[in-house]
This record gives sequence, C-alpha cells and structure tokens, in this order.
Amino acid sequence: MIRRNELKVLIADDEPSILMSLEFLFKKEGYKVLIARDGQEAINMFDLEQPAIMILDIMMPNVDGYKVCSYVKTNFKVKAPKVVFLSAKNKETEIEHGYELGADLYIPKPFSTRELIKKVNLIATDML
Repeated sequence: MIRRNELKVLIADDEPSILMSLEFLFKKEGYKVLIARDGQEAINMFDLEQPAIMILDIMMPNVDGYKVCSYVKTNFKVKAPKVVFLSAKNKETEIEHGYELGADLYIPKPFSTRELIKKVNLIATDML
C-alpha cells in the first residue's frame, strides 16, 4: 500500500513566492515535492519523475498549463496523474477548457492555501 510520503506532487508556477509557500506546505503534509518554474520544465520533470499529482498554473513561460495537462494525460507510463489547475484565469470558459483537457480540479487565484491542501489531501486519499 502506498503512503502519502511516497506520493510525488509536482508544483509548476512561474511565481517564486507561490512555489516557495506551496513547497513548504506540501512537504509539511508529508508529500515528496517537485518544482517546475515553467511549462517545459514541468513536462521534463513529469517524464523523469511521473508524479501522482500535478499543481499547474496556466499562464507560464514556454509551455502553458493547458498544454502541460494535455501532455501528461496522454503520456503517462503507469497511471495518469491528478491535475489541479491553480490560475488567475477564472472565466467560466477557461475553467471549462481546463476540465475538458482532463483537470481533476480547478482553483482560481487568489486561493486559500488551507483549502488547496484540504482538496489535494482528498485527491491523495483516493489514490492511497
């Protein structure tokens, strides 16, 4: 049986303050945390590490979060990762587009870190 401390979470965002705070919080919750600062780095990290959960910003340099989501949902080796969008794009059409691409959750910015952790823990519980 998998334990939470064996679950890898990849956080991809181009905002350093968001990366730092989320990395701290998810490590505190017991996850193995991977960091990507843009979409291409997120794809490269995904290919290497195959994280179970990915938290993606949409507006990132090089490759946007939508393209990262599409890529990971079709290029996984064992099991598709759970994808959580964390984005300032909060129009209904943008949120729907995220879900159409395979997102498991879409959380608009600004967001509550407490709520984010709670929702990711629920997703993780389903995976354990």
